Amino acid sequence: MNHTVQTVFSPVNSGQPPSYEMLKEEHEVAVLGAPHNPAPPTSTVIHIRSETSVPDHVVWSLFNTLFMNTCCLGFIAFAYSVKSRDRKMVGDVTGAQAYASTAKCLNISALIVGILMTIGFILLLVFGSVAIYHVMLQIVQEKQRY
Repeated sequence: MNHTVQTVFSPVNSGQPPSYEMLKEEHEVAVLGAPHNPAPPTSTVIHIRSETSVPDHVVWSLFNTLFMNTCCLGFIAFAYSVKSRDRKMVGDVTGAQAYASTAKCLNISALIVGILMTIGFILLLVFGSVAIYHVMLQIVQEKQRY
């Protein structure tokens, strides 16, 4: 049994070794002894789950839904992202990873198709305006001849 002892130095007897006194409660425990239970001591085990980070890509899906929603790929990716987040909240890590993987693929597809369509639209706008400029220039030159 481990007893904690408090040291008290008496200033009057400086030539003798210091006297040690135990606190009243500790003295009672030492005299009475530790309580005896017939049952063995029980222990509590706490299992801490390792948090596996499953990205659900909700923000990326929301961006694709608002700005790159070609063929509704952004909206479908957003739906899978929400399903992934729901599975993660329930504790189904495997289901959350499956939905997150599908959402990631759909987001990549939506982003690539959206960027290609944006570049195509810009090229169409540039070449269309150049073509219209040349047609208008020819019309003006033909009117000046007459």
